[in-house]
Amino acid sequence: MGWEERITVDPKVMGGKPCIRGMRITVGTLLTLLRHQTPEEILRDYPYLEPEDIDAALAYAAHLADQEVRA
Repeated sequence: MGWEERITVDPKVMGGKPCIRGMRITVGTLLTLLRHQTPEEILRDYPYLEPEDIDAALAYAAHLADQEVRA
C-alpha cells in the first residue's frame, strides 16, 4: 500500500490540507511531531494512528520534495 491510500485531501476537512485517512490530523502536523517525538511516542499519544500512517506521511513528503519547482 502506498501513501496514496492513506493521505487524503478533502476541502471539508482541515481546509483541504493533506490529512491522514480523512482524519483531522494533517501530514504537516504528523511531520512536526516526528521532529520532537519518536514514532513509538506518537503512536502511544495518538492511538488512532497506525505505523503505516507515519510511513505514508514520510513517503508523501519525499514525493513532494522530488517534484520540480518552477519559479
